[in-house]
Amino acid sequence: MKSSKIFVEIEVKTNGKEQKVELVESQIKVSLKSSPIDGKANIELIRLLAKHFHVPQNRIIIKQGITNKKKRIEILES
Repeated sequence: MKSSKIFVEIEVKTNGKEQKVELVESQIKVSLKSSPIDGKANIELIRLLAKHFHVPQNRIIIKQGITNKKKRIEILES
């Protein structure tokens, strides 16, 4: 069976009070509790997106923007 890929453009806000994924004016915005130091926010982002999209964490890949607030995410579906 062939897997498909979905690409998602998101904007990340770190150091927030809560975690959330929301659609704002046709853009996905993600709020995280972690700081962007030592990749902590990216780890939290992958966990949150995996839970939100109901896929394993190893199916979420940050393709662009690893150090930026705007990121391009690849989600692999089976």
